[in-house]
Amino acid sequence: MGFAKYQEDNYSRYYGTSIVRRNEHDRFAPENDTNKSTNEGSPKKMNTSKLKDFTVAEARPLPVIVLADVSGSMSVDGKIEALNQALKEMIAGFARESSTRAEIQVGLITFGGKQAKVHLPLAPAHQISEVTPLRADGNTPMGAAFAEARALIEDKERIPSRAYRPVLVLVSDGHPTDSWEEAFAALCGSERAQKATRFAMAIGADADVAMLGRFANDKESPVFKAHEARDIHRFFHAVTMSVTARSRSATPNSAAPLILAAIPDDDDLDLDF
Repeated sequence: MGFAKYQEDNYSRYYGTSIVRRNEHDRFAPENDTNKSTNEGSPKKMNTSKLKDFTVAEARPLPVIVLADVSGSMSVDGKIEALNQALKEMIAGFARESSTRAEIQVGLITFGGKQAKVHLPLAPAHQISEVTPLRADGNTPMGAAFAEARALIEDKERIPSRAYRPVLVLVSDGHPTDSWEEAFAALCGSERAQKATRFAMAIGADADVAMLGRFANDKESPVFKAHEARDIHRFFHAVTMSVTARSRSATPNSAAPLILAAIPDDDDLDLDF
């Protein structure tokens, strides 16, 4: 299935390189006596200038974690193909970003069959060269995905304390088939996870919109409803623009709403679910 390429939004805002002063009291020691002139007619040299040591600030991680439904129902009407292509283009969009403040990182958790698993470990987008295509099969163990997301966010080795608030993106076309309430409550109650911005997309008419509405916590970005392959593309394009806007902002911890722009016409994207 072919998909139209999006043109990147042109942002005119430019941020200069941040610098941090290090070892503020460092200075060169006075010259040795052997370097001074012993001739009375020659002036003595004494270097008293203070030199500052500067270093470029390291960009802080901005994690984006996608929770993707890969249950059997995602295999029909081109849904899984649309999701694969949209994820690929989102990661490519993040990889093109260069910011001195934030480094966009991407992780992918899938839930289908009888379990949830980390399909793509969290990594800087510019270091991700390929993502194994998703395959749809089995049930919808969404609760297990919530548990995986919570474990990832609470792992300070993978997401250090200096990281910006993460973005969680939930995509599903059905109802959870496991006991998801407890895992969802634990995710929302986690000290670190509750600070995350959460977006959600309901694919098709059978998606549990009420449950997805509980997941989404951005009042300006309610659950997005995808009725065709084109809509999946629109949603992830909006996620890309929201996250890149944050990475370029002077305050990357502040959430940026989803702005759903129109996309170019492409017959291959006109598949109703």
